Amino acid sequence: MTTTDQPATSLDIESAIRGLGDGPLTEDGLRTHVFPLFSRVLSREEIYLANHSLGRPLDRMAEDVRAAIDAWYADMDGAWGLWVDERERYRSLMARLIGLNDPKAIVPKTSAGQALRAVLNALPRKNGPIRVVATRGEFDSIDCILKVYRAKGLIEVRWVDGDDAGAFHAGDIVAATDSETDLVLCSQVVFATGQAIESIHAVVARAREVGAYSLIDTYHAVGAIPFDFARLDADFAIGGNYKYTRGGPGAAWLAVQPRLLPGAREPRPGDLAPIDTGWFARPEPMGFDRTDDATLAGGGDGWLESTPPILTYFQAKAGLEFTLAIGVDRLRAYNLELQSYLIDRLRGRNVDPIVHEHRGAFFLVPSADERTLCASLKDRGLNTDARRCPTTGRGFVRICPDILNTREELDRAVDIICEVMG
Repeated sequence: MTTTDQPATSLDIESAIRGLGDGPLTEDGLRTHVFPLFSRVLSREEIYLANHSLGRPLDRMAEDVRAAIDAWYADMDGAWGLWVDERERYRSLMARLIGLNDPKAIVPKTSAGQALRAVLNALPRKNGPIRVVATRGEFDSIDCILKVYRAKGLIEVRWVDGDDAGAFHAGDIVAATDSETDLVLCSQVVFATGQAIESIHAVVARAREVGAYSLIDTYHAVGAIPFDFARLDADFAIGGNYKYTRGGPGAAWLAVQPRLLPGAREPRPGDLAPIDTGWFARPEPMGFDRTDDATLAGGGDGWLESTPPILTYFQAKAGLEFTLAIGVDRLRAYNLELQSYLIDRLRGRNVDPIVHEHRGAFFLVPSADERTLCASLKDRGLNTDARRCPTTGRGFVRICPDILNTREELDRAVDIICEVMG
């Protein structure tokens, strides 16, 4: 169990972050000012190093969700005002986090997969299936969706393989992208291995050069490493708050470059225009005016769909506010510090982790039987998870420390790993 130096007496994120000062994060400062915001999860009797998987929520998250439910009890349909306001706040927070000036360019989704389908279905069709370039390292949902669309004859996929070590290279993606390509899709950080793909801007530039659209999966990037969507200038980005921004399942998003967002009008053949739509995409969704055409709202509102899952906006709020307040640069620096602490101690005990020079928030401990290793670690109080490299089939356990892990915990984690691995 991780202990705190004081009880959780304040839910004021801003004052907690002010207490940290402006310098690098320290364990003492985090214990004093930040740990009390997480008293519920810190009371659990385990060492949690699966922060790359399901992020640990703030105590305040439960209060935010309760406020949404209380409004339902108190106001019934009158709660829609609060709920829609929170949706817009969610879009604004996400826009700030990824460097967008237009919050309407953030389209709330329930998963990155839903966001991908929205893009695939919106792409203008020329002659035959849409031609997609994608890596073999994409997350299971993305991989599955691409293969289902391919099986239905809706797309063709040119797959980019990793090298012999399972790493992917921007140059290979660029080389696979030609004048026949309609969409280039790749992850900023590979979900299974944690590798951050260098020169992602070259992938985006190549797509633009040949007249294709670009889509970056940022699920393991946003909140963990600095990501500037406006500067990168990709056409689309997808991601979610399940992991590093502590927002739980269902709070995902699609970002669309504002230049691609038209004014209010009916979609026309040959347009980049959403098909995954519904009454919330209408210019006046609460007006219920029925017309003969399918006029959609202008901007990102035209990419909205049917009745949204309102609670996810409240669920994600505290984590997004916390991430923005503390700063991704500071979180990144501290995460790398903790990664190095663990890596050095594991190497000192003759355990050789897989550590990509350019990586996201986690590293790997290789294992020929990664699931058994992971289960044995959990039996001893160390919670992480197991994956296999999508291209080499090599197994490993993913290890991801975060600001709520103490050095004492990390030392114990090293002991547990070494004991289990013999």
